[in-house]
Amino acid sequence: MLYDAAENPGSLTADELRAAYDDQLAAVVDDVGVETVAAESGVDRDRLAALSDGESPDLTLEEAAGVLAASDDYPDQEAIVLELRDHLLMGMTTGVLDVDTIASNVDADLTGQEVQQALEGRTAFSLDDLAAVHQFIAERNDR
Repeated sequence: MLYDAAENPGSLTADELRAAYDDQLAAVVDDVGVETVAAESGVDRDRLAALSDGESPDLTLEEAAGVLAASDDYPDQEAIVLELRDHLLMGMTTGVLDVDTIASNVDADLTGQEVQQALEGRTAFSLDDLAAVHQFIAERNDR
């Protein structure tokens, strides 16, 4: 469910983790079909086809969760989003991290406030930014 797309996300770069997300999403698209995933997730067909072709289209956390939810192997979209947010927040607690520390240590154009808003679901969380935040939290907890 994205947080488990890679066995050890702290050992990867943010780009490698994003690629793992894309692989997980592409597997669902390939298994369920572009048309079905598009209908169930609301993600346009072109971006889903790009995933299937090995590309990394712009997607948000919510869109990615919708793609995963199109498969019977995953829970519904909301559960996926909430579980991922819980996973990240627990990682922040374990790593004794605050949003400002995350923002200053990730290669993303995010302020601490924007990290907090994304984690709380008050603003869209792009998969690129998610990968950067997820990777940093995991790496910090691997120390």
